[in-house]
Amino acid sequence: MVHFTQSVDQKSISMGTTRQITSTFLNSVLHNGIGRYVCQLQRITLQFCKKHLLSREIRYYIENELVGFAHKNPQIVLYVTPHVKYQSPKIVAEYLNGTVRKVDLVKKDQHEIADAIELLRTQSGQDILKAVRPWRTMTPSTQGIWHPFMHKPQELNHETFPSDNPLVGPSPSRPVDLQENISKELQEELKQLKNKSIQAAIKERMRLKE
Repeated sequence: MVHFTQSVDQKSISMGTTRQITSTFLNSVLHNGIGRYVCQLQRITLQFCKKHLLSREIRYYIENELVGFAHKNPQIVLYVTPHVKYQSPKIVAEYLNGTVRKVDLVKKDQHEIADAIELLRTQSGQDILKAVRPWRTMTPSTQGIWHPFMHKPQELNHETFPSDNPLVGPSPSRPVDLQENISKELQEELKQLKNKSIQAAIKERMRLKE
């Protein structure tokens, strides 16, 4: 058990929303995730009381789920600081850019506590701002945004990859000669359609002669 003391010069940001939120473009910390992803969450401190009723759910979380979270995220340092003065449990999260965020855990069960910790883990530590657009590009185009599913059927939105669907494209799980088989099937269907149209034309001529 290690006690953690928060320094005074760090920036403290509450998780509550404000009425006026600054607008900005989407941005990441040093293009994080384009090459190698580095988790921006550095430390998590769980402050609670061993006996107070309000800290009951966080005690359940520590006993049941905290060890599993530590095994899945070895890059995050975890501090557990039980003390009588922490009657109102909270989470203190510190990020690599110096941002400190606090989450109050009053009236939250252990599942909601797990969701709050997971949200802190996936955040970058930057200020919560309103995005001007859901995308950002350094080379804007009048043709719009390109994406891999452009001009593709909408049914692919519900497809599970890798897929054997011929509309998806080449896949390691699909044989190489599948496209040739499909083209042969299409050719046979075209021949059948032509034969049917020829037979219908002959019948129409016979009917007109009669």
